[in-house]
Order: sequence, then C-alpha cells, then structure tokens
Amino acid sequence: MTNPILITGCGVVSAIGNNKAETLDALLNNRSGVGELFYLKTEHNEFPVGEVKMSDEEMRKLMNIRDNAITTRTALMGMIALDEALKDAKITPEMIPNIGFISGTTVGGMDMSEQFYLDYVNNEKHKEYIAVHDCGSCSEMTAEHFGKFAFVTTLSTACSSAANAIILGANMIRCGEADIVVVGGSECITKFHLNGFNSLMILDTKPCRPFDATRAGLNLGEGAAYLVLETEESAKKRGVRAQAILTGYGNACDAFHQTASSPDGEGAYRAMQEALKLADIQPDNIDYINAHGTGTPNNDLSESQAVKRLFGENVPPMSSTKPFTGHTTSASGSIEAVFCILALQNGFLPVNLNWSQPMDDGIVPVHQQVKKELKHILCNAFGFGGNDSSMLISKPRFDELNDRPMVPEPVEGPLYVLSAKQISVQQPLCEDWMTQPVDYQTPFNRSIDPSFKDYISPIEARRMGKILKRAIATSKEAITASGLETVDAIITGTGYGCIENTEFFLEALSKDGEQMLSPTYFMQSTHNTISSLVAIQTKNHGYNVTYAHKGISFDSALQDAVLQMRLGKINSALVGGHDELTPTFYNILKKGGMMGQYD
Repeated sequence: MTNPILITGCGVVSAIGNNKAETLDALLNNRSGVGELFYLKTEHNEFPVGEVKMSDEEMRKLMNIRDNAITTRTALMGMIALDEALKDAKITPEMIPNIGFISGTTVGGMDMSEQFYLDYVNNEKHKEYIAVHDCGSCSEMTAEHFGKFAFVTTLSTACSSAANAIILGANMIRCGEADIVVVGGSECITKFHLNGFNSLMILDTKPCRPFDATRAGLNLGEGAAYLVLETEESAKKRGVRAQAILTGYGNACDAFHQTASSPDGEGAYRAMQEALKLADIQPDNIDYINAHGTGTPNNDLSESQAVKRLFGENVPPMSSTKPFTGHTTSASGSIEAVFCILALQNGFLPVNLNWSQPMDDGIVPVHQQVKKELKHILCNAFGFGGNDSSMLISKPRFDELNDRPMVPEPVEGPLYVLSAKQISVQQPLCEDWMTQPVDYQTPFNRSIDPSFKDYISPIEARRMGKILKRAIATSKEAITASGLETVDAIITGTGYGCIENTEFFLEALSKDGEQMLSPTYFMQSTHNTISSLVAIQTKNHGYNVTYAHKGISFDSALQDAVLQMRLGKINSALVGGHDELTPTFYNILKKGGMMGQYD
C-alpha cells in the first residue's frame, strides 16, 4: 500500500485574483475577470480576454526583480503563483534543493519573441531575449527566483500541460523519486496564440458561454498556479496538513484530429475512467466535475458525450469556470485544480457563468450558486491533438486513510530497448551510419530524409511540416521493428518543437500584421503536435505527453516511460526525441550565443 499524495499548498494568479483569497472571493461572488484587452497590444480588440490585472513592471516590482533583468510575462506570473504555493506549504529556502519543480507551458517566452522577431533576424538589438524563447527557459526563470531546485522540467501538451505536470509529479512521488514536488503551469496571452486561435475561428467576440445552446467560441485567458504534492510521511515530519488529496489521475489520447475533439469524446472518457480506476472510486461518488468546457461548439458537445458515457443517467453537478478567467490554455489544469481545492474547503459549486439555454444532447451545468459539502471532484483539462487529462481531487479525511485502496508498489527490474530508428544528417532508418558515418565540416546541415510516401499518404504529407513527417516515419519504423502491434504510451521530447511552422507564423505576423494568418502554421506550431500526429497515424489512445525542456527533453521523456513501467501502468512506450533547425533559426540561435547548447 502506498501513501496518499497530499496537496499541502497551492498558489494562483489569474484574471480574478492575484492570490487564493482574491480568487475565492471572485468565485463566491460570481465575479468574472474577462473583459476588454488592456495589456496586450494587438489589432484584435474585439475579443474579450481574461488578463492578469498587472503589467509586467508591476509584477517585477511585486517580486523584487530589477528593471533591466531579462524575463517574460509567463515567468513573472509563475513566480507570483509559486511564491504563494511555497509559503502556503511552509516550504523554506533551505528545503528547495531537495524539492522538484515541474511546470507546464506552451507559449513560453513568445511574448518577447513576437515583439523582437524581426530584430532577431535582421540586427543585434534585443538578442538577449533569444535565450528565453523556449518553454524550458521560462520554467527555469520561475524556479531560479527561489533557489536551486533538485530538478526542473517542462511539459508542453497545449491546454493539458499543467495537468500533465501534476501527473508526472504524482508518479515521481509514488515511485519514491521525491518526497515533495511542486507542479503546475504558467501561460501569458500573446499575439501569437490570440491570432492562432482566431485563425481557427474559435474565439468569441462576446463573453464565452460553455454548454450553452448559443455558445460560439472561447475567450483566451492567462495566469499561473502551482500545487505542492507531498507524501504523508513528509507532511507529518514537517508538521503540515493536507489541504486536499490527489486520489486519482489519468491521461489518454483522442487520436482523432489535431485540434478538434471526437464526437464521442473517446480520449476524455478514457482519461476520466483512468482517474476513477486509480482512486478505486465509483462514478456515483463524484460530487462535482470541473469541466474543461471551453465554450466552443465542438469541445462542449464532445465533453458532454464523454461524461454521459461514464456517468450514464447520474451525471454529477458540472460546470466550467472558464467564464471567470478565460481559457488559460497550458495553465488551465493547475488553475482549475486550485478552484476545486477552494470548492472542497469552502463547500460550494462554482457557477457556470453566462449560461442560459440548454444545448441539444448536452449537459445542463451549475448556473446558480449552490452550497454543498464536497468530498470528491473530477477536474478535466484537454489539449490540442486530443491530449486529455483528468484529475480526482478529494477532501482530506485522515480517519479514512487506513481504508484507502491498495495501490501496487513500484517494481524494479530490467527494461529493454526493443528497437531504435533515426533520421538525421546520417543515413536514415538504418544502422549503416554506425560503421560508415558521413563526416560534415559545415556548421549547419539538413537531415537526409527517406521517401515519406512509404509512411504518409501524399494528401496528408502535402501540408505537413518536415519534423512531423520524420517523427511519423521513425515512429512507424520503430514500432514495426519492435515486433509489437502497438504501444501503450507515446512520449516525446523536443527542445523547440515544430520550429519551422512557428517561424512561418511569426514571420507572417511580424511582416504582414494580424489578418489572414494561416491556421495550418498555428496548428503545427504547438510542441505536442508531434506526439498527437503519431497517435493519430497509429490510432493510439494510450498515454501521450511531450516534454519541452532544452537538452534534457528526451531524458525527461525516457524517465517518464520508466516511471510508468515501474508503476505497472504501461508495458511498452514509444519514446522519441525530435527537433529541427532552419537556416533562419540557426542564425538566430547563433546570434543569441545558443548553438553550443543545441548543436
């Protein structure tokens, strides 16, 4: 029997408050933070957003950061939330070196890159910000403000990033790899993803209305939240009590489409089912569901179908809190987990603001203030590519801990590499290069690619970025060579993700403005596009995550696979490392003094 995973502290900043107290007050008084754009400078002022009510300068002052320090809005919000979480859990500076930090983000330092992209390309101005573009740098900036953590890594699975950071932290604790791990995510609003979502035509010009018949899209938001996960033994030793217990969690892949959810919500259904299974809790015991509920026609119908599949006629009270904050994308899982903890502690059901008309074949959400004692809450976070995660957060009842379900102890033993395939500057998809390697004298070289038509249909390949084609080819070859028909998990490491498509979108945004941007470039710019497309191509609904933390991205992916195997959750995993360079991006990295780190 393993110890329960205690949540001993949390911190949050969003459009409805800069801390837990302000957040609780807004939730109890149905006060939304969504409104007109103020801090982000964009042509698209027609879209309501949920901005944190502080400028970068005000956040710097709050966190005692000097004016000329290089940082990003994502990192600044992360610092504010992390500061509250550490204090809430009574974590002292001396303890930091023994604690892990896992953060989720997709935007990273894009707020600076979109301002200075043309300078990066054309001159030496602002080149110091090149080093803070990537997701891992933002996590490190957030963490290093408080000291040197035992380890830091970053997950980037779009809107489920923070939820997957929580899952990784929980698995590390269950495996005995750590006693305390701080987990969550941070994401600021940028022109890049505001325009990206607009190109997909899923932004609403009015306040969003999840699960409403008139719903027309989402409102973007920003914010950060972190939770302190801890073993029972560690908490007792430190003299702290649990605010909540993470009793279950699950991740699955919809394997349906790069951005849309499947009609039956297969991935969402599997993720929720896995969370209940791990906790050994029946659907009837769930008191409330904090839905992903973005307000888009597709998401809300798909999530409704998944919930009905799992709960049948007895769907518990359910609501989306995104009308309070906007959709905080990568941070939404941890922000809404804090909302669930506040609901548990204060006995209320958060209201689904702006709802008025039931949708066809959908869920009627909580639309009036209800006081209710809560014991178990299911919290959903679903991302692009069908990356679906669900967490079960429970009220701490220490008199019941002895009755908790039996969870298998982690197992030790040999793990085997069944196959390995590569595409690089060497001969692809073979081992010939090991005996006859090609020697290169030039600093930048393109990979030698195979014939992709053997792996991808010409229609699909036509609009697909090269990194995606390489990932699909190597993945299919590796699975075939392993002798397996499929794998239980797809876990990817990438330092920069689909940089070619990111570059295309940034260049168009910088040179041509914010009109008529390509949705294809945006869809293929997110880091977890690689894992999700491999899942779609192989029809794989299993565990699916992406790590985006510089040079240790693949290491983190491999570690995750080992943890999952030790816990008996999977027997096989496709672990990939995928990155790409373009001539422009190579020169940008070189200008920023980064090539020693990435070449």
